Parts: sequence; structure tokens; C-alpha cells
Amino acid sequence: MHLRKIAPIAGMAVLSVSLLAGCGGGSNSSDDNAASSGAAADCPLVDAEDPGNSEAPADVPTAENAPKLAQSSSYSVAFSQNASNNPWRLAETESMKSEAEKAGIDLTITDANNDQSKQIADIKGLIAQKPDALFIAPITEQLGNVVKDAAAAGIPVFLLDRDVDHSVAEPGTDYVTVIQSDFIQEGKRAAVQMAKATNGNATIIELEGTTGASPAIDRKKGFDDAIKDCPGMKIVVSQDADFTRAKGQSVTETLLQSHPDATAIYAHNDEMALGAIAAVKAIGKEPGKDIQVVSIDGEKDGLKAVQAGDMYATVECSPRFGTSAFQTMADYAAGKPVPTLIINSDQLFTKDNAAENVDKAY
Repeated sequence: MHLRKIAPIAGMAVLSVSLLAGCGGGSNSSDDNAASSGAAADCPLVDAEDPGNSEAPADVPTAENAPKLAQSSSYSVAFSQNASNNPWRLAETESMKSEAEKAGIDLTITDANNDQSKQIADIKGLIAQKPDALFIAPITEQLGNVVKDAAAAGIPVFLLDRDVDHSVAEPGTDYVTVIQSDFIQEGKRAAVQMAKATNGNATIIELEGTTGASPAIDRKKGFDDAIKDCPGMKIVVSQDADFTRAKGQSVTETLLQSHPDATAIYAHNDEMALGAIAAVKAIGKEPGKDIQVVSIDGEKDGLKAVQAGDMYATVECSPRFGTSAFQTMADYAAGKPVPTLIINSDQLFTKDNAAENVDKAY
């Protein structure tokens, strides 16, 4: 069963490994764009509260059949990072380095430079080194075969921030667990903020993440599912901008030419959103007024854009996996039950709380 594809139910108790102290939702109670009762009737999201974090499905099994990890005073661990081309990835890598150093773990890191064939080669090289454990941040879900290769070599694998295809690599057998945010829920939370920003009436350009990546797939699904109840909110075009600021700007420039009536941009991450904001300003329009922007990630520059009014809101997806990753590894080595899916707890950043969180952001 592909557990990640089960849409969570908002409001249920959260099964989480919290990566930031004080995680919680923001509020738009003082929003100048608060909907009238008529708009709210057309779009229930306008008056909806932030749905908040979700929990893993109730039937998540524990990792019973994955390669075992013996308890030890020291470990040799490898981490296959998929890219280092944006602040999110850099923060994730730094978190892994920092926590490994604290725990006295010998950590080897590879960087695939956003190239899937290179990441596959990287992982095969790491398998040959026979580390005690292997952490992988997959570029796309199509890395299942090389994950199986690691399991066949007797190496326990822990996936970070993205999943792989369960029809190829079985959770709890070919890898121990995936630790990630709920990307579907992130899309739903972004949809609520977009409804509030636009009063439930929006002609939306969607900037998608890397094709085939689980956050791109699920952030689209969550947003699309949420706005079905709002006839005034329509996505008129969606295009891959590869999670990068430069491509976010260039793609937005092109899409604004073909869709000059666009009133909103939904970006799957802050880097693309920041590129989109630059594109909006370049054509003489004002982000936050002429075109509303809502995003996901919660990076420092994203929070600054929210604070400045260029971006309406950003849903956090914390990159600080180090503590959770190595604690989960330690629990597994100790024989404690480890669920095959662990959902993080993340914040919502709006103009009400962006300023107070900028210094803590990555």
C-alpha cells in the first residue's frame, strides 16, 4: 500500500517528529482581504481556518523486514543529497552534518547536483563502501531500484523529505522509513491562504516542482483538491519550474505573457515564488496587490517577502532533518518500533508572524 498517497484528515492528532521548537499555525485574523459573507458562500476556504498539520494514516506498519542495524558507540553513515542549489537543500545538509558531529557519527555526503542518473551512481558508490546506514533524499520517486540494491547489500536505508515508488521498493522491507512533511496537506494549507488572499476569486498560474518528485506531485494534488469547492478559483496553466529561483522567474515571465489576466501565482516552493515575484515586478505589476503569491517552504527570503507584502503566505516545510534522522536511526538500532512513515510538524507563516520568525529561518 502506498501510504504517502493517503490524504490525511485535518484536525486529527499529529504523529510527528517536530523539527522546530514551537511549531504551530499562523493566523490571518487581521487580514485586510477578509471575505464578505457572499464570497465565503461561494468559496468556503475564504473563512476556513488553517487546516494545520496532519498525521500519518492509522495503519502505518513498523519496519519489521528491513536490514537490521546493530547498536554501536560509533557509526559510519552515508547521505545521498539530491542537490545543493537552493537554501532548503543547503540547510538540510548542514542539519545532517551538525547532528552527526554531535553524535560522533562519521558521515559521508554526496551531492547529485539535481541529476537523477548521478544520484543513482552516487548511491551505488556509497553501497560499495558498505556504510552502517544510508540516508537518501531522492530527486524523484524513480529511485526505488537503487534503494532495493542497498537493502540487498544489507544496508538499512532511511529516506528523507521525499518518498520512492512503493511498487518498486517496499516500505519496511527495502527501506526502514521515510521522514517527511505531508505534501498533500501543504497544498491544502496553501489553497486556504490563496482563497483568503483573493477573496475566493483567482486566475492562477501554478509553478510546479521537479516533474516526478513527490512534493511536486502531492502539493499539486492537495491544492487542486482543496479549490474544487471554489468555482471562482481556477488554475489556468501549470508548468515545471524545477524548484529553482531562476527558472521560477523565466517560466513566470513566459506565462504572464500568455496569461496577462492572471491574478495569482501558486508556487510549490519559495525559490520559485521569489523568482515569480521578480517577474511580476519586471512587467510593472505589484505582487501582493495586482498578483497574489502563495508558496511553500518557509525560507528566510520567503519570510522577508511575506513581511514586505510581496508574498501573502508560505507554508513551512522544514529542512532541519538531522535530529529526527539520527534519533530514528538510534531507535531502530535499539530495536524500538519505527513506523515506515513519519510525518513532520510545520508552521504557517503569514504577515502576522513572519517578522518574528525571520531570524530563525534558514
